[in-house]
Amino acid sequence: MRAGPVSDLAGMLAGMAPVLDARRWDFAVLAGDPPAEAFALIREDEGLTAIIADTDGAFARITLMVHSALEGVGLTAAVSGVLAGAGIACNIVAGYHHDHLFVPWQRREEALALLQRLSQPG
Repeated sequence: MRAGPVSDLAGMLAGMAPVLDARRWDFAVLAGDPPAEAFALIREDEGLTAIIADTDGAFARITLMVHSALEGVGLTAAVSGVLAGAGIACNIVAGYHHDHLFVPWQRREEALALLQRLSQPG
């Protein structure tokens, strides 16, 4: 049986288990219908943005495997803080079950290592 969402910061950090997706990703502003394979769609007043797999994409996706509660406080701040401290840009998309971090492709391994360290106790 699966445990429910984790809401305490220590539990969210300890359970992050970040996973680096092998594909490259990009953000695209769409003029027409979104592609069926889009990872996420964001509707803004200025238009529709899709996050799509793209062989020339500028971003890597790191998924935090912890099922963090949508009401949980501090995970986004902790993750973005450690990456910002290393000068790594991060765009976070929260799903119901997981948070997905889009970081520059060239810095993906460094970002993954920082997140793995952040999840270690002590």
